[in-house]
Amino acid sequence: MQVMQRRIVVLGTGGTIAGRAASAADNVGYKAGEVGVADLLSGVVAPEGVELVAEQVANIDSKDMDFAIWRRLAQRCAHWLDQGDVGGVVVTHGTDTMEETAFFLQSVLAPHKAVVMTGAMRPATSAAPDGPQNLADALAVAASPQASGVCVVFAGTLHGAPDVQKVHPYRLDAFASGDAGPLGYVEEGRVRMLRAWPQGKPVRAVTALPETWPRVEIVLSHAGAGSAVVDALVQDGVAGLVVATTGNGTVHHALEEALLRAQASGIAVRRATRCPLGRILPHAGSRLPAAEGLSPVKARIALMLELMA
Repeated sequence: MQVMQRRIVVLGTGGTIAGRAASAADNVGYKAGEVGVADLLSGVVAPEGVELVAEQVANIDSKDMDFAIWRRLAQRCAHWLDQGDVGGVVVTHGTDTMEETAFFLQSVLAPHKAVVMTGAMRPATSAAPDGPQNLADALAVAASPQASGVCVVFAGTLHGAPDVQKVHPYRLDAFASGDAGPLGYVEEGRVRMLRAWPQGKPVRAVTALPETWPRVEIVLSHAGAGSAVVDALVQDGVAGLVVATTGNGTVHHALEEALLRAQASGIAVRRATRCPLGRILPHAGSRLPAAEGLSPVKARIALMLELMA
């Protein structure tokens, strides 16, 4: 009896993994989003019993990621995950906004199969590129029968979408998971888990994502912070504000007063700490709601999705 081959779909969005430089010795002066995802797969061996399918969703530098691409990417993930013979999806992506895209996809998909994001810190033209191994590791995770949720695989480490952050501008192991720690590791094509896969329910259906998203901006609390930025954003019609706070949710008094005025006028405001570890603990007298342990950039995404309702 012939055994049906499972498929893993690889969706390309660009990034350093698809970058080109003029010299193989240049790992920083490259142009991202130059190589197609099908070409990236040509140098990678598929896991045993797996057929690879390549689809180009975008080919950009991830610093330029936008809502239209997010919407399209979520739709394509949902389409492929709904196919019975598809075991999982891999997304190649630039590292600069990978944590944001991962959190967004987990929020709108919360998939029962794996959506595995990966990329590279060196371009495809590097003399020693890291992309091929990262991609091979991502395929191994996507092919794991128990895998589910959205995760990031980088430098042999597996991170959950709710916790992952880029923590270094150029090191090959540029991602970490803060206090939560990694989900596990990929070791010679085998996945070793330390804790459970990301779970949850979608907070917004992919089919209900609008073309125009609520405008939510991030403001920073710092020494000498004032009200001018918040006042200007309110005047310009912002729908929500996330304040990146100092310490345990503290905000400069002048900035806090402006945020309270914005909140009183009907604008949604959330606090998220600047600290890379830990979460804001509640305390008496807090007048601005906290963002449930999210980083400022993830709190912004959560608030946008909340405001869509």
